[in-house]
Amino acid sequence: MEFLAIIVVLVFIILLLTCIAVMQIKMAGMQVKDFWTFIKANDTLDKLYAFSLKYEKLSPQQQILFLTEAEKIFNAFDKVPDTLWEEEYNKYMKVLDKYKNIKLSRWEESSK
Repeated sequence: MEFLAIIVVLVFIILLLTCIAVMQIKMAGMQVKDFWTFIKANDTLDKLYAFSLKYEKLSPQQQILFLTEAEKIFNAFDKVPDTLWEEEYNKYMKVLDKYKNIKLSRWEESSK
């Protein structure tokens, strides 16, 4: 019986903490879905940042993949307040620079 009471109390605490987290996200002016997308995009940003540092030249397929993933990141980061990702600003700008360079080179190739 005591074991069941402990489980009920723990479940109640977890639910309470979840509600508090959701309320804080909403008070910041975001949707929970947007926040979750931002969390995943932040992980992808780290991978793209490492990728952009490692590879100077990309194949056309790699360029398309990089552009697609970068656009997803940019969209996710646009939906959350800047204060949440100010630590990631340098990585974000590095990926953005690589994105612009790829877009520019693809535009130059297509206009030839």
